[in-house]
Amino acid sequence: MTWRASVLTLFPEMFPGPLGHSLAGRALRDARWSLDALDIRSFAPGRHRSVDDTPFGGGAGMVMRPDVLDAALGAAAAANPGAPLIYLTPRGRLLDQAIIRDLAAAPGIVLLCGRYEGVDQRVIEARNLTELSAGDVVLSGGEPAALLLLDACVRLLPGVMGAAASAAEESHGPNGLLEYPHYTRPAEWQGRGVPETLLSGHHAEVARWRREQAEQATRTRRPDLWARYVERNRGPLDGHPAAA
Repeated sequence: MTWRASVLTLFPEMFPGPLGHSLAGRALRDARWSLDALDIRSFAPGRHRSVDDTPFGGGAGMVMRPDVLDAALGAAAAANPGAPLIYLTPRGRLLDQAIIRDLAAAPGIVLLCGRYEGVDQRVIEARNLTELSAGDVVLSGGEPAALLLLDACVRLLPGVMGAAASAAEESHGPNGLLEYPHYTRPAEWQGRGVPETLLSGHHAEVARWRREQAEQATRTRRPDLWARYVERNRGPLDGHPAAA
C-alpha cells in the first residue's frame, strides 16, 4: 500500500520541492509514496477567497479562519483515511525520531501548514490535531517543517533506503545515541590519519570503538539524550558501567 501524504498549504507550488530529488524523489516516482498538495485558499468562500482575519482581543497579525481550515482538513481526511492529522507549529511537541517512526508506520499523513500568527484554536480542538514543532525556531510558515518531516518519514518506508542497517545505526536511531564518526579513503589526508582500530580488520574492536564514540558524542553534545539513554540502560553497558 502506498504511503500517502496530504499537505494543506497556501503555497502548493513549494511541493514536492527537494522531495522530488534523491531518495524521496525516486520513491515518489516508484509510487512507494504519494503527495497531494492542497491549496487552502481553494476552500475559502467568496470572491476574494479570504483565509484569515484579525484576532479577537486585538494584537498584531492575522489568524487563519477555522471554517476554511475545517473544510480543507475534511477533504484531506476523506481522501486519506486513517492518516494522523498534524499541525506544524512552534508551540507543538518537539519532533523526534520516535515520532517519525510512528508516522512512517501509519497509512499516511495529513499536514497542516500554518501561516500568519497561526490558526484558530477551535479547529485544532474540533479536528483533534496533533501539534508538532520541527525545532525551537520560528519559521515564516509550516512548509519548510513539512518538507523536513516528510523527508524523514519517506526514507523509512520499505524499499526506500538500500541498506536497512543504516537506519539502525544513524543518529537518533533505535539505540538513542548520536552517530559515530565516519572515515573513508584516502587513509591519510592533509596529515590526518584514520583511527587505527578502523584499519585493524577486527570487527568486535571496531564495533566497540564505534559504540564508545557514539556514547562520547551523545554525552558531550546532547546531555538530554544521554540522560534518557542512561535511564534506559542502567547497569553495565558492553561490560563497563555507563558514565553519568
